[in-house]
Amino acid sequence: MKFGGLQKLTLLDYPEKVACTVFCTGCNFRCPFCHNRSLVDGCAEYSQEDILAFLDKRKGVLEGICLSGGEPLIYSDVADFLLAVKQMGYKIKLDTNGSFPARLNLLIKENLVDYVAMDVKNSPQYYQTTVGANVDVNAVCQSVEILLRHNVAGEFRTTVTRTFHNAQRIEELAQWLRRADKWYLQQFVHSDDLIDSSVEGYSDEELRALLEIARRYCGNVALRGI
Repeated sequence: MKFGGLQKLTLLDYPEKVACTVFCTGCNFRCPFCHNRSLVDGCAEYSQEDILAFLDKRKGVLEGICLSGGEPLIYSDVADFLLAVKQMGYKIKLDTNGSFPARLNLLIKENLVDYVAMDVKNSPQYYQTTVGANVDVNAVCQSVEILLRHNVAGEFRTTVTRTFHNAQRIEELAQWLRRADKWYLQQFVHSDDLIDSSVEGYSDEELRALLEIARRYCGNVALRGI
């Protein structure tokens, strides 16, 4: 695996855990609103050996690791890396776009992840436009079902933009994720590291109105980032 960033301490990325966040490089999506362009297109700054050495030194201080990106599941050796992390005694949170259901299913079955946060970008018919790539939407749907079916802690989250989301699409998303234990509508934050700087967000008030639409179908939806 290749890594482009390491946040040595976070109290936010992994719920109820003192953790670090490790960022993989590379992604099969090109979401225009992605705020990690440097990771999507960037070069590796840390080797797998670097990350494991850091984690070995922090045993007893950190409780967990958040594996983010980019997209961690583009790597065929992700299970080997997570096994090495597990053997050190860490809890593992995975951030994923859900486009690799077989790998996701394997990690869950092998108890290599303790918490999964899946980004659900839009309702299925608008997916490819939203993620800026020719992706297998059925694979994403499979990952949603895997997380709804398996007894693994986690959440779904959707970054809401004026450019790609409206009331109808939020309603369709809510119907799709109605069985979710946790689903967050995230406020879009403009940054200098966006893939497309023309993307626009909603005001906090407008996002609250979209939340009320979502709540007609999904009782476990909340806002994040406002």
